[in-house]
Amino acid sequence: RGNEFPGETLEPKFAGYIFKITGGNDKDGFCMRQGILKNGRVRILMDKNQKCYRQRRKGERKRKSVRGCIVGKDIGVLALSIVKHGEIPIEGVTTVKRARSLGPKRASTIRKLYKLEKTDDVRKFVVRKEMKNGKKKAPKIQRLVTSERIRRKKVIRKIGLERLNATKKSVAEYKKLVGDYRSKKKQETAQAKEGKKEEKKPADPKAPTTTAQAKKQMKTPILQ
Repeated sequence: RGNEFPGETLEPKFAGYIFKITGGNDKDGFCMRQGILKNGRVRILMDKNQKCYRQRRKGERKRKSVRGCIVGKDIGVLALSIVKHGEIPIEGVTTVKRARSLGPKRASTIRKLYKLEKTDDVRKFVVRKEMKNGKKKAPKIQRLVTSERIRRKKVIRKIGLERLNATKKSVAEYKKLVGDYRSKKKQETAQAKEGKKEEKKPADPKAPTTTAQAKKQMKTPILQ
């Protein structure tokens, strides 16, 4: 599986073709599994992250049979893809032009595919898929810049600027309040200190100011 081989290996009419093996099933219907290098069937333990198995319960694992990726005689169906076309067309495969069911979704990819300018409307060139009821379904274009999107971005930017200006204004008001409160507190503290100084009695000028002067005053006799 995944290998390429010339078309002459199958039939002479496929001369010039190069095919690539993409998968297959054996005669009992078990699908080929990439990575199992065996020419036969094996049973492996599978979880939800592996192919060929669908989890029914959370955390469930199950041992299931799968076919190895090596082609053998027991292969009933072999899926191939054409890598290179030959001279003789294959009826019903290379002679039929099928409409593209899925196209690009991103706006820049659609412009690149159809070589459009930025002024062109990308919504007219999107690939639409035809449904069973006859209606056509178009995918949602990704990263499409419209007039509504531009207007919405302007509104969002305007709201952001308004919030920023309001925040700056509130911060300035708060700093002003804090400054006024601190200056008021300083004035109150200074007034309180001045009041305490005024309440204190004035000192006697004849009173000794140091211990030595006090002792000297005690030793001097009092004359009558």
